[in-house]
Amino acid sequence: MDLWFSEYHTDNVRLSIRVDKQLYSGQSEFQRIDVFSSPDFGRFLTLDGYMMLTEKDEFIYHEMITHVPLAVHPNVRTVLVIGAGDGGVARELLRYESVERIDLVEIDEQVVSVCKEFFPFAAASLDDPRVHLHFEDGMRFVRTVVDEYDLIIVDSTDPFGPGEGLFTKEFYGNCFKALHEDGIMVNQHESPFYKNDAIAVQRAHKRIVQSFSLSMVYQAHIPTYPSGHWLFGFSTKKYHPLKDFRGAEWKARNLKTRYYNTQLHVGAFALPNYVEDLLKDVEELQ
Repeated sequence: MDLWFSEYHTDNVRLSIRVDKQLYSGQSEFQRIDVFSSPDFGRFLTLDGYMMLTEKDEFIYHEMITHVPLAVHPNVRTVLVIGAGDGGVARELLRYESVERIDLVEIDEQVVSVCKEFFPFAAASLDDPRVHLHFEDGMRFVRTVVDEYDLIIVDSTDPFGPGEGLFTKEFYGNCFKALHEDGIMVNQHESPFYKNDAIAVQRAHKRIVQSFSLSMVYQAHIPTYPSGHWLFGFSTKKYHPLKDFRGAEWKARNLKTRYYNTQLHVGAFALPNYVEDLLKDVEELQ
């Protein structure tokens, strides 16, 4: 019998992956958590039926959401990570000696437990003494913090369910206040390709530009995410992601990456016209 996992990207489009076996299935207080193994993508994690990460392509997402801001800001010491219970973001951040403290806020403790068991290549990072885990709502956590972080990474799930509050004007405004005067916020910005996803892109961008005077978008190709075309937001109080890019300094760190490089950093901000139009339509309304 063939076993397949399918995720609907629209009512008429779905991604299907052949599965060897289901390794875990559980219902937490917040969501259903499943782990599968597959011939082509290795182990993969889904939350409420939506793909979160696979062994095969997780490095793309985690490298692009972390190394881009760290190649711009000259001295990231304190980082707030919202979500990211799989540990991939923390793993990449911990490669930088300058990072002294990572506050990682994950609403669902069961996600962390499952990832430690089935995805240790990412989740082992969560046991590092520089990582401080907070099992609570990210929106509530950031309300209480002022002028605390050099970098905030919002590695949220999609804008519904447990992650819905992380796409609001209030949340982004609180992130602005939680950053130092030269701080950077990076967020996963959804996909621009399908209609409903494009609306989510515009909604998030509209709310971010209401708080940050400089907010740009960059892109990556992630095969298992809807359409494969994925966006990230780069919002900053001071540093421009291209004008203040420290490519030579980043190269001197001699970090081995599989996707990110300094040429790609620059190119990732060169967006297709249809994406530029999506963003301009929102910006012109401000």
